[in-house]
Amino acid sequence: MRFSVTLDRDEDGVWVVECPSIPGCVSQGQTKQEALENIKDAIAACLQVRAERGMPLTVETYQVEVVA
Repeated sequence: MRFSVTLDRDEDGVWVVECPSIPGCVSQGQTKQEALENIKDAIAACLQVRAERGMPLTVETYQVEVVA
């Protein structure tokens, strides 16, 4: 399965990656690559837990660009 993720750097320089279509699915890493590798494990774990609990695996999300 393919998932879109967001990747941001926090105030401590750690890369935080989140999968918006799976609520609560967040990971991090010292580098972008490490964070992206870590989110793969987080996604697998989140999907497994959601399936075990009978929850929808994903929620509908939209990506929209806004100019402010």
